[in-house]
Amino acid sequence: MARLTKKRKQALAKVDFAKAYSLEEASSLVKEITSTKFDSSIDIDVRLGVDPRKADQMVRGVVALPHGTGKDVRVLVLCTPDKEEEAKAAGADYAGLDEYIKKIEGGWTDVDVIITMPTVMAKVGRLGRVLGPRGLMPNPKAGTVTLDVAKAVKEVKAGKIDFKVDKSGIIHTSVGKASFTAEQIKDNMTEMLQTLSKLKPASAKGTYFKSVYLSSTMSPGIKVDKNSVPGL
Repeated sequence: MARLTKKRKQALAKVDFAKAYSLEEASSLVKEITSTKFDSSIDIDVRLGVDPRKADQMVRGVVALPHGTGKDVRVLVLCTPDKEEEAKAAGADYAGLDEYIKKIEGGWTDVDVIITMPTVMAKVGRLGRVLGPRGLMPNPKAGTVTLDVAKAVKEVKAGKIDFKVDKSGIIHTSVGKASFTAEQIKDNMTEMLQTLSKLKPASAKGTYFKSVYLSSTMSPGIKVDKNSVPGL
């Protein structure tokens, strides 16, 4: 069994695992128990009362976090030549088509988000085997297949993220960095949870939000009282 470090013991001592903390309390506490030397990611794990094996209970969506994710998102735009400058002016790190398709076919995936156009999806579609397992395949529902590539790039750079329930019925995503204020973390969490509440499948019965936990890189999880979230 691995030994607990002094910092880990101190973090565990500050968390009451029998308590469900309010959103405000959890946002402050997660900063207190984060002791990494780097700027840790702040994540939420939401267990939903859905069965992802059923197509009508697959929860997927996008959310624009009010304070962004705190991460420098690398964006590739696969587009026609006439859209390349527009994409780069909007903040895209890479823009092009055939040259990047060849790079991806060769195994290159050094980006966080790929945006493309409906008119080139016939070419992009064959990259599914490489991009799909990495969660990088452009999808109209996520807003990453669009004719307005400049707008899509700006939204992603500003903090727009897409999320999808996993096979266990859990949504796991980042809602900021440890350097954020507690208020910023709370605002981002609120936006994320309110967005999720609007996506409840009509066929899902019983409790929709089964549990909500907040944590940072290497910190213990903090149980959040879902009733403290406005609008839930």
